[in-house]
Amino acid sequence: MQIGDLLDRSAISLRVSASSKRQALAVVAEIAARKLDLDAGDILDALSEREAAGSTGVGYGVAAPHARLEGLTRMRGVFVRLEQPVEFESVDDQPVDLIFALFAPKDAGADHLRALARVSRLLRQAELREQLRKARTVDAIYALLVQDASRSAA
Repeated sequence: MQIGDLLDRSAISLRVSASSKRQALAVVAEIAARKLDLDAGDILDALSEREAAGSTGVGYGVAAPHARLEGLTRMRGVFVRLEQPVEFESVDDQPVDLIFALFAPKDAGADHLRALARVSRLLRQAELREQLRKARTVDAIYALLVQDASRSAA
């Protein structure tokens, strides 16, 4: 599964303002709701429920929130870059400014975990994180994520 299979350009948002983890997740839920034609409240509830089990802040200013959603037929993603990092209870106690959220069908098995592992591996690359923070357009972000993912798969 490639990043390009999960993420559409229209599911990428830059210069997002949020003052808290909850607000950041609400923004992700709004974008996902528009893209996936699902209810934003249901998506936020699913993300919040997952966060209650343990933070999805994976370190280095990155979070990978995820949820299984009723009504999805395949894995989908949303990428958000925050203007200012927010506290996310990350494993390294660093605030988060890069969020790659994953949404899976309710009955998704190992595909969900494989996609999550792929996103986590991708965003562990320091150079890529720096380029994502400097990118000025959605197209640039998309190209970085897809290009790096295909290189790391080789």
